[in-house]
Amino acid sequence: MTKVSIITVTYNSAATLTRTLRSIEKQTYPEIEHILIDGESSDATMSIIHDYTNRHNNVRFISEKDSGIYEAINKGIKMATGDIIGILNSDDTLASNETIAHIVKTFEETGADLTYGDLVYCRYIDKQLHVVRNWVSNDYDPHSLRFGWMCPHPTLYLRKHVYDEQGYYKPQYRISADYDFILRVFACKNYKKAYIPEVIINMQLGGVSNRDLRALLRKTKEDIHVLKENNMFHFYTIIAKNLRKIGQFFH
Repeated sequence: MTKVSIITVTYNSAATLTRTLRSIEKQTYPEIEHILIDGESSDATMSIIHDYTNRHNNVRFISEKDSGIYEAINKGIKMATGDIIGILNSDDTLASNETIAHIVKTFEETGADLTYGDLVYCRYIDKQLHVVRNWVSNDYDPHSLRFGWMCPHPTLYLRKHVYDEQGYYKPQYRISADYDFILRVFACKNYKKAYIPEVIINMQLGGVSNRDLRALLRKTKEDIHVLKENNMFHFYTIIAKNLRKIGQFFH
């Protein structure tokens, strides 16, 4: 059976981590390896992780200092033993109990090297999920990268050989390392891509890239560097990338 490794990075994540872990526990697909990379949390995060690992034998974790989320993700990728690797942020949840099963089925039926899907931004009010934005990816068009297209990074699942061939995330990009990785992977014509037309991830609002104006400006600056490094820079790419977000409020 195909093994799936899911990486979750934590740092003082006690307020949201239990919800994230429960979304993995509820998955119907049985062959999941869960890797937790903690940055030496000072809240109750490690207590939650210890309780979780005591109840499951398919969980691996480390807790040590790191330079940020992307260095931590790279540690998780290197630890992963699965055929397929995905990332689940510590304040996000898998959208349904069948999500991982659907992802594996898509890999097997299409022979894809990577899959991706849709994502909703949400808030939890009285423990109820309220959707604020709906990010619909659509099928990949090779020309779309120059017009600001990217898939929702948390929905991206890849066969392990893609990381072996493309390398890991670049921690020097504090916010846009995911964009850089997506550009590198999707620009490679050798990889078969498969779009799953369903919501894969419920993403809680308040991430580092949209926290405030300062974060937005830093993200834009990093995006420009990323596009230049990947030989895709045009001013209209940056403009289009941000304009695409408007449609998410109307889906």
